[in-house]
This record gives sequence, C-alpha cells and structure tokens, in this order.
Amino acid sequence: MSGQIVEVNRRNVQVLETGSGHPLLYLHGFADVHSVKENWLPFHERLAGHARVIAPAHPGCAQTDENKDIDTVEDVVFHYLEVLDALKLTQFDLVGSCVGGWIAAELGVRHPEKIRKLILIGAAGLFVQGALIGDVFMNAQPEYGSSYASLREMLFASANQPNALDMFPDGKGELEDEVRRYQMLRFGSRIGFKPPYFYNHSLRNRLHRITIPALVIWGEHDHMVPLSHGETYARSMPQAQSVRVIPKSGHSVHVENPDVTAQVVLDFLAS
Repeated sequence: MSGQIVEVNRRNVQVLETGSGHPLLYLHGFADVHSVKENWLPFHERLAGHARVIAPAHPGCAQTDENKDIDTVEDVVFHYLEVLDALKLTQFDLVGSCVGGWIAAELGVRHPEKIRKLILIGAAGLFVQGALIGDVFMNAQPEYGSSYASLREMLFASANQPNALDMFPDGKGELEDEVRRYQMLRFGSRIGFKPPYFYNHSLRNRLHRITIPALVIWGEHDHMVPLSHGETYARSMPQAQSVRVIPKSGHSVHVENPDVTAQVVLDFLAS
C-alpha cells in the first residue's frame, strides 16, 4: 500500500494506491476505507491482485481537505474531474459503493468516455417511488447514549455481525475511526441531507448516457438502499447486466462478503 497527498485546486486530497495493472478508481461509502478504516479492506486487496487500485478520500474525509463550496453532487463531480486531471487518469475502471456509487454514476453520465467499465455497489443517487433511501443521519445518533445497533442494522445485514461491530462499536471506538466516521457523515450531509436522502432526481433520466459495460451489485438484505434502486440502475444503463444480488449480505456487501463480491467484480472486468 502507498499513499500520497495530491494538491487539487489549492486543496489537499488523500489518495491511497495499491496493486498494478489497469487503473481502477474506487469511490468509498460509509462502511469503508477513508470513512472508517485507515487502510485497505480485504475486498480492495483482492482487487489489487489484478488491478492498480486508486482510492481518493472524499472532500473533508480522512486527510482530504474540506471544501465548503460543495453543496450538491454536481460540485463533487467537478472536484473529481480535477482529481482525475491531477492523477493523469484518462481512462480507468470505476467502482463505487454507497454514496461513492452515486458519485460514480454521476461521473458516468457526464464522461462515459473516461470509463472502461463501471461497477456500482449498493449505489445511492436515485429517487424510486415507494422505495426511499434510509435516514443514515438519524440512525447515526446513538440509542440510549451508547448503542449504534440501528446504524449497524442499516449498513449491514445484521447489527450483530462481527465486521459491523468492528466498524461501528457501541460506546466509543478508536478515536481515529470515530473522527473518520464523523467526517463521512459531514460530507454526506452536504449532498444528501435533504429528505428523501441521497438522491438527484435528474440522474435516472440521464443513465441512458452510460453506454459502457456496467455491472450493478446489491446485498440481499440492504436496509439502506432498497434493491429496486439496483434494478432501476441496471435497467436504465444500455449495456448493464442484470443486477447481481449477493446472498446473506446487507448494504455493505463488499465488507460482509469481500471474496464473493470481489470475484464478481473481477470476473466482470476480465470478461
């Protein structure tokens, strides 16, 4: 693993990089590198055996400077266009999870020529009637002063899974992990706080512009972003495969079942 701080428009952006091969840009979600953990997770390490994995931290997350000019997902897209210029990435595979999947889709509808293949994992971003995205902000408030069970239940298949308890323990966890969790919630509030959370109403009607091969992956028991969102993504992108549902997994499918999820991604990239 290697990391660097890249200056982008007079702001510092933390970028982790590992592996070799064709570049794969990874955009993180709530239960992830940069948003909880400092280092790569097993899912990313599996991908790095076959690709050059590059993961920038979103504005205000980890060691990336906060950008107070960001109010909408459009602002984040322009930020990432400048990050791509700074990293000299002209074409790459793009994998995004959760909010990172939303940003990936927004990049895809604007600049499909930059992306070789697109993979969305439990991606937010859409408004689907009757299937609203869950309120992660309310669930991030501890119950009874110390319990994060409702947040774990939203982000994982079960609140009592070991990996869920590791990332979102009751009481106070590791200080640096706590800071990263707060930073990610703060970033999320900039683009997704207005109910119904984490969506751009215009995105759905723009997905036909993503004419590159695309894959949508969802957890069987996603309690944050309903499966109908994944089905809508897959149905709306001309070259997307049918949504791949990973059994016994929740919203953080890449954390809960890293080997299975990574293999699905790698098979798609190699096909």
